[in-house]
Amino acid sequence: MTALVASRRRPFLQRLAQASEPWLYTAPALILIVAVMLVPLVLGVSYAFRDIKLLNPFSGGFVGLKHFEALATDQAFRTALVNTLWWTGASVLIQFVFGLILALLLNQPFRGRAVAQALCFLPWAVPSFLTGLDWAWLFNPVIGPLPHWFVALGLMETPQSILSDPDLAMWGPIAANVWWGIPFFAITLLAALQAIPKDLYEAAAIDGAGPIERFRSITLPFLAPTIAITILLRTVWISNFADLIVVMTNGGPADRTQIVASYIFTTAFRRLDFGYASAIALVLLVLLLTYSMLIVLLRQSFLKRG
Repeated sequence: MTALVASRRRPFLQRLAQASEPWLYTAPALILIVAVMLVPLVLGVSYAFRDIKLLNPFSGGFVGLKHFEALATDQAFRTALVNTLWWTGASVLIQFVFGLILALLLNQPFRGRAVAQALCFLPWAVPSFLTGLDWAWLFNPVIGPLPHWFVALGLMETPQSILSDPDLAMWGPIAANVWWGIPFFAITLLAALQAIPKDLYEAAAIDGAGPIERFRSITLPFLAPTIAITILLRTVWISNFADLIVVMTNGGPADRTQIVASYIFTTAFRRLDFGYASAIALVLLVLLLTYSMLIVLLRQSFLKRG
């Protein structure tokens, strides 16, 4: 009787072992993902509903939606949100335009192209903190050349740093971000350009299509998927990218360069209010997820129509 029961259980145990085998192989990676990504995410979300201030030893209690109610009337947050739209939109647009131009130039055969590609991609290898310091020095009228060049071009009356001008300060970090981020678009778009069959251009040239027509009818359709994903990624990255802002302007003058990401940094690590900072971060997360979903849906609808 015991042998009969054991013989019936054995197939079940074998099926269970076969079904769990893939999970056992992937268990180390899953445990690492949960420990490194999911646990901090859950803790961060929980902090948004708690009063956590490092200078207050009695903090840590549950406050519900109190932080979000404060956000609704926080003028600094509204300013940071508007500045984030400006910072992200201008940076992505200028990076994409110059990155596409650079990719088209590097896609042409010429002597020394490998060296030119290495030099053009060099800014992407520079740490963002060092990039912010370099550009802050460039805009410094004492040791930097840019203010003196602006005077020579008639753009300024006297050499001064635009980082101290409330109306122009945002263009300093944007210029640094554009210089630092162009290689990303250039690398990805160049790879997509090199994947386009050359026979298509030859056939179009034989049919009498000019350079503009070939670019519109061949290059852009092939680049469309790469353009969509690169713009999506860069938009999310730049929205979360506070390094240049913190290093170059620290959100000033008068919060004119304060974006949501730098406002989170200021609230968490200078005011030491991790609860309120987590609430701001959660709002930013929801906005970026909504944006990403809209881009994905628009791309899918475009592909269906095509």
